[in-house]
Amino acid sequence: MSFDGFWPYIYIAVAGWLATDFWRWAGVLAGNRIDERSELLNWVRAVATALVAAVIAKMIFFPTGTLETSPLWLRLGAVVFGALCFFFGGRFRQILGIAAAMAFLAAGLAVFGAS
Repeated sequence: MSFDGFWPYIYIAVAGWLATDFWRWAGVLAGNRIDERSELLNWVRAVATALVAAVIAKMIFFPTGTLETSPLWLRLGAVVFGALCFFFGGRFRQILGIAAAMAFLAAGLAVFGAS
């Protein structure tokens, strides 16, 4: 079988869909039966929050790629600025916090340049 043109991308899309679709449907079916105040769901939320925090910390303290060219103080400043915008953002707090942190980082790189 030859993998020329778009066939590798189609193969990856189908294989990715098959590998994850079962778990999505299982989550939908199981989610309808789980009490939102259960200890199991509290544990799942805690693990998910810890994983997100770990990824963010890794991106701040051990960045790779383009983010690696920015100084640590700029990355920390972007996180603090984004958090402040999130907490005072009102209705659109999530998107505002993310956009503010990205804008802060981009402006800092434009003004101060990469280290």
